[in-house]
Amino acid sequence: MATRGKLTIVEGMAISEVIAANWDEIYNFQARPGDVLIDTYPKSGTTWMQEIVDLVVHDGDEQICRRAPIFERMPFLELSHLMKPGMEEINAMPSPRILKTHLPVQLVPASFWRHKCKVIYVARNAKDVLTSYFHFDTIVGIHPDPEPFEDYVLRFMKGDVAWGSWYDHVKGFWEERNEHNVLYILYEDLKKNPQQEIRKVAKFLGKELPEDVLNKIAKLTVFEVMKTNPMANFTGFPKELVDQSDKCFMRKGKVGDWKTMFSAQQLEIFEANYKQQMSNTTLTFSDKI
Repeated sequence: MATRGKLTIVEGMAISEVIAANWDEIYNFQARPGDVLIDTYPKSGTTWMQEIVDLVVHDGDEQICRRAPIFERMPFLELSHLMKPGMEEINAMPSPRILKTHLPVQLVPASFWRHKCKVIYVARNAKDVLTSYFHFDTIVGIHPDPEPFEDYVLRFMKGDVAWGSWYDHVKGFWEERNEHNVLYILYEDLKKNPQQEIRKVAKFLGKELPEDVLNKIAKLTVFEVMKTNPMANFTGFPKELVDQSDKCFMRKGKVGDWKTMFSAQQLEIFEANYKQQMSNTTLTFSDKI
């Protein structure tokens, strides 16, 4: 990839310069009553949850959920100035809209909270997020080159990656989950018992789905199935944003893949920092299922 993007700081959060250039319009986005927001720290199961939500909303109808690529069905707020659907198209979409963001809780446009919109938040354990994000950043044109891994570990610990600190992100939503209309889902729970977590999503969205539909949705959203679904695997995503010439957007989707990357020394440094950063929260994660 020829020219790589740079990060800058907006409201205390590291973000791509090209996103920061349109920050005011993003931050002042006007949500409507009934809108649903899927929010995650990057590489935490965003696309997985988007596909689950679309299938839940459409009663498990596989064909309807192949009507368009996932990034058109559920627009990404922060990229609305860089690709279609843009802000004009998003504003013209009929209600209720389902939208995606990676913004931390304090930077979610205030209109979502004002209208008491439903927000589904997915959190994934830090070491797997770091590992997945490292690989992902090698193909994201608007982010700096992540090499080498030992430096990336330190950058991640400091929050010097796009969308800032993982620690602040997951803790922020955890602490605010009862203040707003937030469903907090753990990636590892979704892996361990998909039907149970999909049932939570359906209930949160006001849908009563029979067991056979829940099972169907679980099967349609297994990583291996989604990876071969052109409407879910991001193969049509703009190449200038994510270059999949050599690597896929959807890589492994596993729990515990961090073991393939961390050295014993890196793990020791990371775990000590993790313990310190997470000492002030009741939120806990598993890195196995």
